[in-house]
Amino acid sequence: MKNFYYSIIIPVLNEEKNINKLTLKIRKYCKKHNYEVIFVDDNSIDGSQKIFQSLSKKFKNIKFYIRKEKQKDLSASIILGIKRSKYNTIVVMDGDLQHDPMYLPNIFDIYNNNNPDFLICVRNFKKRRGLSILRYFASLALIIIVNTLLHKKTSDPMSGFFIFKKKLFYKYRRSLFGRGFKFLFDILYQKNKNFKIIEYEITFKKRKNNSSKMSLKILLNLVFLIFKKLFT
Repeated sequence: MKNFYYSIIIPVLNEEKNINKLTLKIRKYCKKHNYEVIFVDDNSIDGSQKIFQSLSKKFKNIKFYIRKEKQKDLSASIILGIKRSKYNTIVVMDGDLQHDPMYLPNIFDIYNNNNPDFLICVRNFKKRRGLSILRYFASLALIIIVNTLLHKKTSDPMSGFFIFKKKLFYKYRRSLFGRGFKFLFDILYQKNKNFKIIEYEITFKKRKNNSSKMSLKILLNLVFLIFKKLFT
């Protein structure tokens, strides 16, 4: 069986209180796997950068990059992480502890055994766990819209926790919108392309030590992306 190496990309903004906890949990659960962690910071104004410097000195497989652009953008941060990654399998997860690293060993093994194009950690929307009422109904509505207007590829195209083959990014990067907060949706919906997808259900954890970055601008950006995929 092929032994996979994983580049775990974590886009962050002002997650000073979560970075150490997240790093230690990843190290705890991934002892038997080969991986690097790449934090991409959107020029935080808290003490995040000092923590990254300390972690990268302590652990050789921990890296960090700072985006200096004025425009904060999660997709742009993920893309930078992909370009700086050294392995061919990319894992994307949030930095606010809503995506629990305890799932990593299982999804690594499932990916390793099945070698899909995408393994997507999906939320069970029958229960509102870890989501505010606004985010719950906004996410549910967007998923319904996507699955109605576009061909359904997964039960949770808005997920921020997934694994995919890096070569897909380079194959389709010219067709990507490349901005916004839903990178999975952007890369997943390629015209006339069906991917091999595995879903893995997770419980969404409650956000730790930070507030949601959801805004009207982000929602409008996503609506624009949906219509872009619909008509191109």
